[in-house]
Amino acid sequence: MTIPPDSSGRYEVQGGDETADTSSPASSEEMISDVWAQYEPTEPSDYLAQAASPDEEDEADPLADLDAETGVDSDAQADAGTAVEGDTDAVAHSLPADPFADTGASAAGRREGDAEESIEVLRTRSEESERKKASRRSFWKELPILILVALVVAILIKTFLVQVFSIPSGSMEPTLRPGDRVMVNKLAYRFGEPARGDLVVFQNPLVPSDDGSIVGSVVRHVAESLGISSPDDALIKRIVALEGETLEVVDGDLFVDGVQIDEPYIADENWDNTDFGPITVPADHVFVMGDNRRNSKDGRVFGPVAENTIVGRAFVIVWPRSRWGGL
Repeated sequence: MTIPPDSSGRYEVQGGDETADTSSPASSEEMISDVWAQYEPTEPSDYLAQAASPDEEDEADPLADLDAETGVDSDAQADAGTAVEGDTDAVAHSLPADPFADTGASAAGRREGDAEESIEVLRTRSEESERKKASRRSFWKELPILILVALVVAILIKTFLVQVFSIPSGSMEPTLRPGDRVMVNKLAYRFGEPARGDLVVFQNPLVPSDDGSIVGSVVRHVAESLGISSPDDALIKRIVALEGETLEVVDGDLFVDGVQIDEPYIADENWDNTDFGPITVPADHVFVMGDNRRNSKDGRVFGPVAENTIVGRAFVIVWPRSRWGGL
């Protein structure tokens, strides 16, 4: 370390004449103490004073080089220095939190807090797991009720609104084919009257009604409600004549009250040139025939059908999807 000259001249050596005994321990310690006293601040505020008041002998701005090398704004640094000098609390607030600072909590207290937090997390997870288990148990408990409600709704719909019927034979080809499923509107004739050309489902007059056992009736009723099966005593045909009208078939052509009826729904290969009639349809009855005249047991076999035996009017094919459409 280079010792700067002392303005008092106490330790100055001139012309080889020593004004003080530098070899003396007391003199050396005194000299070092005097030198350090010039550079060691005794209060923290002295550091701030030195930072805010550079030595007058330094003509060059030390921040100028910093600007050139680092690109840091020297004016901003100077403002920051001034703020630090004016408010020492700002310095404390601007410093990052010391991660090793003593928070006042003992190690045992911290361990207890961590344990409580872990217990709370486990309790939350346990409650969530219990809620999920309770939800699954609730679903399985409610499933039979849901199935029962669905069956009741299906039976009510089948009884009063609509019902699906399966076509068992080719007596209505080409309009309906075996395996087709049609939807039947059961309210059609509660609010309206049968019309010529309607496709109707009705009870087969040639098959006596047999209710059978109660259990069998319930099973059959449910199966019919779900569209799994169709009643054995049900037929589907087309209305060709209404009550009070006189029907006659001559060489395969249909005449109603002497007027020939156009029947575009009959394919040429299904035409039957057999004569039938004439016959007058009684009140509250309709006369039905199949579109496949060559292969249909219809009104020509069992006569007119009572309107009160009509289940409903078929209005749409619902299966298969390739044949979906209105009737």
